Amino acid sequence: MKFNISHLLMLLGAAVALVPIVAVDFVIDAYVEHQEKSVAERHVSVDSSTVASSASEGVAALRKVSSDSPSLCAQTFVQNAQAAVQNNVSVLQFVVENSDGTQYCDAFGTGVSYAPLSTALPIPGQSETLTVVRYGAMDAPVLKVTQEIGETRKLSVFVPLLPQSIESHLRTMAPSTMKRFSLTNNQPILVLGTSGEFEADKAPDDFILAAGYASQFPIKVELAIPFDVARSHYRDLDLVFTVLAALLSGAFLLGVLSYFRRSRVPAFNLERAIERNEIKPYYQPVINLRTGDLVGCEVLCRWEKPNGRVVPPNSFIEYAENTGLAIPMTVSLMQQVRGDLSELCKTIPNFKISINLFEGHFRDGGIVEDVQAIFGNSPISYRQLVFEITERRPLRNTLAATSVISGLHALGCRLAMDDVGTGHSNLAYLATLGVDVIKIDRIFVDMIKKDTTQVPVLDGLIAMGKDLDCEIVAEGVETEEQALYLRAHGVVHAQGYIFAPALKAKIFIELATALHRSGGNARDVLARVATAN
Repeated sequence: MKFNISHLLMLLGAAVALVPIVAVDFVIDAYVEHQEKSVAERHVSVDSSTVASSASEGVAALRKVSSDSPSLCAQTFVQNAQAAVQNNVSVLQFVVENSDGTQYCDAFGTGVSYAPLSTALPIPGQSETLTVVRYGAMDAPVLKVTQEIGETRKLSVFVPLLPQSIESHLRTMAPSTMKRFSLTNNQPILVLGTSGEFEADKAPDDFILAAGYASQFPIKVELAIPFDVARSHYRDLDLVFTVLAALLSGAFLLGVLSYFRRSRVPAFNLERAIERNEIKPYYQPVINLRTGDLVGCEVLCRWEKPNGRVVPPNSFIEYAENTGLAIPMTVSLMQQVRGDLSELCKTIPNFKISINLFEGHFRDGGIVEDVQAIFGNSPISYRQLVFEITERRPLRNTLAATSVISGLHALGCRLAMDDVGTGHSNLAYLATLGVDVIKIDRIFVDMIKKDTTQVPVLDGLIAMGKDLDCEIVAEGVETEEQALYLRAHGVVHAQGYIFAPALKAKIFIELATALHRSGGNARDVLARVATAN
């Protein structure tokens, strides 16, 4: 401890002359980052919405022409297709082909000249597929939305990726800005800007970055502004802050010294614990109440200190969230989950892993890239991942939150709303976020007592989940009566101490593997494991 204090004092003494400049640079850099990132996010949001709107218009037109045309390539089809082109700004052309690409007919009988630039990708939640093509003489790529008609024919509609030419779009971009449209499998579609490309080896700090997804369509929009270029527009503000910082340098140094004297060790300890992987994932089983099978787990965390003491999450989770340490902590947990459960997920393809996210994750779109980096090439598939949003804190930035949720959905992950009924959600909020699973908090499950015939609040939450077409998971199930009541009211999945507490990785994996091999009833085996451990 003496070494830390003396080291701090030496650093402060040596940095006295530089404090004003460093402070000014830091404040201006942070302000520029905030302001320019907001602008970049608005541009990305507009582009993402434009692409989604164009693609949605194409899907709607395709479905209408298909349903209104009893026979493809007949006069009725041609008339319907021509009407769709005339009535929809985004619709360019229709074509009927076979599986080999041979064209049977199109809306205008002129033949359609196009060349695929990508493979056909499924549109999540839709029956159509999407392909990027080079269309005629258009300089910008075009989206080809295709629907299978019978076993041999395909009906496709062509809609533009951009509502204007590349040259016109470039005129709307600020100098030195770079913009990239790509598929969610990272295949580039179109790159615009003076630098011509996004360089993978560039440090993230060199750019102000923003990214968004075109709703449910597998298209990602990214915008990059060189930080130096953006920073150059704030020279006058830089000068004013430099003068003020020089005048207030003495007070600033005293404030910093006072701050560090009041600082406490836990922040450093928690950061160090994350770096040393002392924050460990524990796995609580999720059980199918109808069959008794183990269907997945929720990842909970414990702080295992070197002296053997285990610190429960309620002692540090809120602190981690308030200080921003929840983000690196989640990354560390996901990396450990990948190491712990990869083989199990490969063996049991339908196994689901629920991982908790925090409100801070929905202000920083980096969580989508983190999920791709950690699970992208692992045996754990995206469809086996469920990310839980706690309802106890509201998601304040709706635009950023929607972008993160769309990004996770685009990968194939599912979203769950945790602690439903205890905080900030309502029917509209849940529907807007696109939640796939709702988790009923234990305080409502505890209302089920012996001989209970109805629990109005709980019954209402279950009905709400069914109305939203969400999967329902009950938490904190501790008694036979609770399990039977939930099952009778249509709740299929549950977790709680009646089955098992959160288990260490080794015990949980052995249990899950044994259950898979034997086909035994999870509840009975879990109860024995919980008793033994």
